[in-house]
Order: sequence, then C-alpha cells, then structure tokens
Amino acid sequence: MDVVALEIPEVKIITPRRFADDRGYFSETYNARAFKAAGLDVDFVQDNHSYSAKKGTVRGLHYQAPPHAQSKLVRVLRGSILDVAVDARKASPTFGKWVKAELSAENGKQIFVPKGFLHGFVTLEPDTDVAYKVDAFYDAASDGSVKWNDPVLAIDWGIDENAASLSNKDAAAPAWPDFKSPF
Repeated sequence: MDVVALEIPEVKIITPRRFADDRGYFSETYNARAFKAAGLDVDFVQDNHSYSAKKGTVRGLHYQAPPHAQSKLVRVLRGSILDVAVDARKASPTFGKWVKAELSAENGKQIFVPKGFLHGFVTLEPDTDVAYKVDAFYDAASDGSVKWNDPVLAIDWGIDENAASLSNKDAAAPAWPDFKSPF
C-alpha cells in the first residue's frame, strides 16, 4: 500500500497493491494493521455505496457535525470521479482550502478524508459506483452541506456548472460565507 499526503497533509491518497494475471487482479483495499502502521488509526463502522447514472453528478459538499463527525475512505468500483476535500477546521492554517484527486476503478486510488473536512465528488463518466467507509454512524440531525460551487471556495470541478446534476439538498446548500463550522 502506498500512502501519499496531498497539499493538505491530513488528506491522503492510498493506492493498494494489485496482483494481476491473465484472469484479472486481486487487491486488499483495507487492512486495519497496515492503515495503523501508516498513521491512520481509524475504526470504520459503516460502509456506503453511491451509484450515479449520469456523468456530471455532483454529490457534496457534505459533512456530519460532532459528535457524529466522520472520517471517510473513498474508492471507485466502476467509473471515475473527481473527489474534493475542503478544510473546515476553524483553527487550521488551511481553513477554507481544498484538495482534489481523480479516483477511478482503473487507477485503484482511494482518498482518506479525516473529520473536520467537507467532502464531495463529481462523476467523470456515466454509471459510476463509489464505495466508502466511515468511522461514525450516519446521524440525520448532524448532517450538513455547503454549496459545491461557492465562488469564495472557487473549487475547480472541471465541469460545466450548468450541466451538473444535483440533489435538492445540494442545490439548496448554504454558501461558504454563511457556513458556521462546527469543527
């Protein structure tokens, strides 16, 4: 397993080894001992699966407030995404900054997004399946979001904003300047 810190070092790209032959490949996508040895001591409690039929589907920017805040380990089972993490930790020197990475079934990369970050992604192709582990159970009362294309954040999603497919929740999300970070 290869672990690389992004420009915000708490966010990591994890690339599990693949063992390939003429039949396909095998990959161990999560191993608690290996993650702990890499400094990622996280106790995942829930697995989630997101399917998006259309290219340009945006999911995010989402978070769960403490005490139900979640760290996430995200990977793509089919298709590809541009994954984004925004630092929402008020005392952080990188507060309001973001990092992104392209994850695909083909490249096998995963992203680790710790507590205190907003998280979102856009699908880069149709019929994309995303799986992610979280270290806290979903709690509807703690669920929140921030506008994905807020001009203050100025995230480069690499898509035409007018062609984005959004949920009602994401379309109505508050702007970054109106967001009162719970982190």
